[in-house]
Amino acid sequence: MDAIQAVAFAAPLAKELDENKVTPGVLGFIVFAVMAGGVWMLMKSMNRHMDMVNFEETPAQPPVAATQSPDAPAAKRPAESEPTSAAPKSE
Repeated sequence: MDAIQAVAFAAPLAKELDENKVTPGVLGFIVFAVMAGGVWMLMKSMNRHMDMVNFEETPAQPPVAATQSPDAPAAKRPAESEPTSAAPKSE
């Protein structure tokens, strides 16, 4: 069936509809409900994945002064911290 034939067939049906009372109908509601359910599932999944993130930012290291040499005593050098990782430590 051509598009022209489909329009010609549907034209008499369209004349019976009141143009002021046309609504999306059941199909529109079903499409909207499916989309809303999909968005809800995506938000739930995103929330679950964000809860898994365990990121601890390391404090900023002060810049090493130009007058301080690597041979300086450890007491005068800034304390070095161990790097942190997101992976859990196994014992």
